[in-house]
Amino acid sequence: MIYLDNAATTAIRPEVLEAMMPFLSESYANPSSIYRGAGHAKMAIGAAREQVATAISAKPSEIFFTGSGSEAINWACKGIMFLNTSKKHIITTSVEHHASLYTIQSFEKFGETFEVTYLPVDEDGLVTAQQVQEALRPNTALVSIMTANNEVGTIMPIAEIGAVIKQANAARDKKDRIYFFTDAIQAVGHIPVNVDEMGVDLLAISAHKFYGPKGVGALYVRQGVKIAPLVHGGGQERGRRGGTENVPGIVGMGQAIELAVAEMAHMAEKHTKLRDYLIAQIGEKISHIKINGHKNKRLPNNVNVAFKGIEGEGILLLLDSKGFWASSGSACTSGSLEPSHVLLAMGLDHGLAHGSLRLSLGRDTTKEELDKLMEYLPAVINRLREMSPLWKA
Repeated sequence: MIYLDNAATTAIRPEVLEAMMPFLSESYANPSSIYRGAGHAKMAIGAAREQVATAISAKPSEIFFTGSGSEAINWACKGIMFLNTSKKHIITTSVEHHASLYTIQSFEKFGETFEVTYLPVDEDGLVTAQQVQEALRPNTALVSIMTANNEVGTIMPIAEIGAVIKQANAARDKKDRIYFFTDAIQAVGHIPVNVDEMGVDLLAISAHKFYGPKGVGALYVRQGVKIAPLVHGGGQERGRRGGTENVPGIVGMGQAIELAVAEMAHMAEKHTKLRDYLIAQIGEKISHIKINGHKNKRLPNNVNVAFKGIEGEGILLLLDSKGFWASSGSACTSGSLEPSHVLLAMGLDHGLAHGSLRLSLGRDTTKEELDKLMEYLPAVINRLREMSPLWKA
């Protein structure tokens, strides 16, 4: 098996699993208890909080652990909007992850109480700071724009957008300020993320995207930002997120993010070379394709390509039979028969959007594995096109 779906999830690193194991077997005490064993667990959570904060240049007190990246996204959007009783306008993009889109769309079910502006993207999947500036209204409460797209890898101009929002806030009363949230789940651990340079108030992270465990995420909340709880309970996470802490997962997340950031420059250089090599090979050996996403402003490990005349599901099944694991877009919507909303928003027609393939590289991906892929992929595409009435037409 050659695994090329690291944007969907990654394997837990041995060092991460080793750090987690004591809290699965020996130090399993509830960190909210007062005896010595509980204190050990609580200290481990504190250490992980520092690791996560350091990775994004934040303060430990600004990090709150969650049960997933999707929970962090839901909390950011709902936590801000539920506290803004008079300002109900939200700005987002048409290419956000469904955890963001569906959360924001849920507000619209309240009728005229909430208003949402969905910014269109260009053919590379980009929005501009000017678009955000032009969309701002006196009642804008939240701007929610992802750092990097999970399907096509395009990196958004978050720092420029943050500067626009900062300028707008300078002209407003403090009670009327605009909050800026970014879903950085695909970005953290792969490209530099600095909350101050980006100018964000809230930022979502998920551990399993950088070789940590599943079922644990984090939300960065800038000091001074008030946010309503999403999960009520026993007062954990300083009263902001109820529920007994997932100590092993949190410890694993801290270890994984520290390792990922330490190796980031090296891995980005390696992945960029492999990514560009694979894109070139596909372009040389297969006709009638479209590389999706920005040529340069993209995640180092992301390759997204659409093949004319066929469907992505067929590509995945045939590649699977040869031992290659990949995806046709977001893993969260892999069972959907609808084409990618991201690709449609970028201007691809339904037929071309249906024929997309996402290949996301990992720490252990080699040139030899990509060469092996290219021994099979052209034949797979040709076989499917021979059977496709769309291709014949």
